[in-house]
Amino acid sequence: MTPGNNGASTPEDDDPFGYLYADGQANGAQPPSGGYGYPNSVNRVRPVGTRQYGQHAPAGAPVPQQQGAYGRPNTHYAAPETFPGGAPTAQHPSPGVGAGGGGGRGRGPNTKGLLIGAIAVVAAVVIGIGIAMSTSEGDDDKADGGATTAPTAQQSAKPSETASKGAEDEVELPAIDAKALRLDGGAATASDVEGAESDGGIYVTNLNQPGSTVTWTVNGIPEDGLYTLFTRYSTADDDQAMTLTVNGKPFGSKLNMSNFAGAKDGDFAKGWTQTFAWPTLSKGTNTISLSCQDGDKCNVLLDQMWLKAGKVKK
Repeated sequence: MTPGNNGASTPEDDDPFGYLYADGQANGAQPPSGGYGYPNSVNRVRPVGTRQYGQHAPAGAPVPQQQGAYGRPNTHYAAPETFPGGAPTAQHPSPGVGAGGGGGRGRGPNTKGLLIGAIAVVAAVVIGIGIAMSTSEGDDDKADGGATTAPTAQQSAKPSETASKGAEDEVELPAIDAKALRLDGGAATASDVEGAESDGGIYVTNLNQPGSTVTWTVNGIPEDGLYTLFTRYSTADDDQAMTLTVNGKPFGSKLNMSNFAGAKDGDFAKGWTQTFAWPTLSKGTNTISLSCQDGDKCNVLLDQMWLKAGKVKK
C-alpha cells in the first residue's frame, strides 16, 4: 500500500521513522510533532496526564507536568473526580442496612449488642440453677416429712448455754475423813492397814461390835432434794451390811458393803472399795449415821464419806 492511492495510512502501516528514508520523505513524512511521521496519521500515543474524564483535549494542547520533585506533591495534579464528568465520590449504604445496624461500610461489629446477648445468656443460666436447687431442697424436705435438719442460731446456742449454767450451778458438796467423824459404841481410829486415802492414812476400826457408830454432821446442803452418799471402806470377808440413819430416821435399806474388791480373808489392804446410797437431805444441816445393829454384818474398816447432788453412781 502506498500513500495517496489507498487512502489514509492505518496505524499498523505508520512508520514513526519514515521521515528518515527517501521514500518516506517523497511521501511527505516529517519529524513527529504529536503523531507519527506521516501526514494525517492516526494519533494513538497520548502523553500521560493529557486525558481528562468526560472531555477530549485539543490537539497540540500543552502537557501538564505529572511528576514533581521526589517526595513532594505535584501542584498540577488533580484527582479525577475534580474534573467535570469525573467519578462520583459519595458512598451509599448497602441496601437493607440501617444507620445503626453495624453492618455498613467502614463500621465494626455491634459490640454493644453482643454484650447484651452474653449478659442475657448468663442470667438465664443463673436462674435455671436457682430453680433446680430450690426444687431439690423441696424434694428433700418432702422426703424428711417436712422437717428441717439444719439447726437454727437459737438451737445452736442452747447446748453451750446449758453447759455454762450447769457449771455455774454445780456446788462442791461436803466430804469427811475418818478422823473427823464422831465415834461411839467402841469405834476407834487406826492406821496400821495400808491403803486408806484419808489424811494420815487413818481409818475407823472396831465397827463389828453391836452399837458401834460413826456420825457425820453435814453442813452446807444447798437445797432440799435427793443426794448420793459415797462411803469408802475395806472388807476381806463375806459381804457386809450396816444400818444407815439420816436425820434420826433409818434409811429404807441396809448400806451394802460387799467384798467388791474380792480380797481374801484377813487381807484388808487389798479390800479397799466403795459403795453408795441415795438419801433425801434437807437444805442446811443434816445428820448421817452408820451403825452396827442387831442382824448387821460390820467387819469393815471405814475410810471416807462424801456427797454428790442427785442420783448418781460415781
